[in-house]
Amino acid sequence: MLFSITANYTPQAINALMANPDANRAEAIKRLLEAAGGKLVSFYSTQAEGPGVLVICDLPDLAAAAAVGGVALAGGAIHNYRLTRLMTPDEVKPIRHKAAQLKAAYAPPS
Repeated sequence: MLFSITANYTPQAINALMANPDANRAEAIKRLLEAAGGKLVSFYSTQAEGPGVLVICDLPDLAAAAAVGGVALAGGAIHNYRLTRLMTPDEVKPIRHKAAQLKAAYAPPS
């Protein structure tokens, strides 16, 4: 299962990165993902809402993805964590078919 993870560094983590600008955060994330049975697909630094990261990863299930997030957050280096399940077009097609079947059973507020 593919996931996108975004987060911002805490002020403490930013200070630590300034003290050690050669720190390889991608390698640290890669080790965590591999320990969870997954793999790192890509790793990017972001600046849009403050220094942070965007990680694309492949994990075996939602439990592994949630556990990775819990470990990362508990370390205190990130906040504003967001986990998004990414779906291929082939994965979305059956969802659209199911939604078409269920549409008649739903009545929006009137």
